[in-house]
Amino acid sequence: MKPKNTTKRRGPGSVSFIVAAYNEAKTIASVLEGIKKHTPGLLEVIVVDDGSTDNTAEIAKQHGATVVNLSPNQGKGVALRAGIEKATGEILMFIDADAQDDPAEIPLLLNAMTTDVHMVIGSRFLGTFLDGSVTSLHHLGNRFLTKMFNLLYKTRITDTQAGFRAIRRSAIDVNKLSAVRYEIETDLNCAVVLGWGRVIEVPVTRAPRQAGRSGFRSFYDGARILLHMIRRRFETSGWNIFIGKVFDFSQPLAKTSLKKPSGFATWIRNFKEVLQGGSWPCRHRRYQ
Repeated sequence: MKPKNTTKRRGPGSVSFIVAAYNEAKTIASVLEGIKKHTPGLLEVIVVDDGSTDNTAEIAKQHGATVVNLSPNQGKGVALRAGIEKATGEILMFIDADAQDDPAEIPLLLNAMTTDVHMVIGSRFLGTFLDGSVTSLHHLGNRFLTKMFNLLYKTRITDTQAGFRAIRRSAIDVNKLSAVRYEIETDLNCAVVLGWGRVIEVPVTRAPRQAGRSGFRSFYDGARILLHMIRRRFETSGWNIFIGKVFDFSQPLAKTSLKKPSGFATWIRNFKEVLQGGSWPCRHRRYQ
């Protein structure tokens, strides 16, 4: 049985900043200084050093961050979940350690976090991509994944994969998050949307990476993100018949497969039975 988390939570105006970092020694200092300069109500900055082989952790400590060390490298999702577990603020903010997001825009997200809002996303698609900040493949992939999320969850979000965001701590349960790699943003989206939370977006600017390289593997991680949003959608919808008769989600994402009880014809029949069993079980809501 998992021990109960006894971390003391702070008041509604407190902000915990969580930064996952892997070999970002050249940029982490500027990101942390920007956070301290532009975050009203800042309670703490937590840097999760995800098995870095450079001095990312040492630099983060020098700039006043609480450092959580993971070893070996475990993935962005694991790192951010560890940071959420450690955080004590009521508002959780996230920013990438590669300095592609502008800390000067932090107040835009916090000002939008009114009492009736549960998550604010810094949308690059509502804002600006500076030259060199995104490849054509990643731009197209982000558009596709966002459209798929909106189709599955009946939302109108413009940038579901943005890492720059603020979330009300009470809107998520870290024990129900399961992302390992870059599906963490989808995991957080699902947690808020399926909990009937209100999501809004503000325009932000995306700059090109100045140092290091991203660990994002376009097709592999894109497939993981897509499968994760599908799995979360049907696991939480109550359509266990769909999961049980058509898809087998009991295996890890990379091994998700169709059941093969008695051939393709049986699968088609089962699929039709599911579709005829009721209306699409999505919560019809719209987001600003």
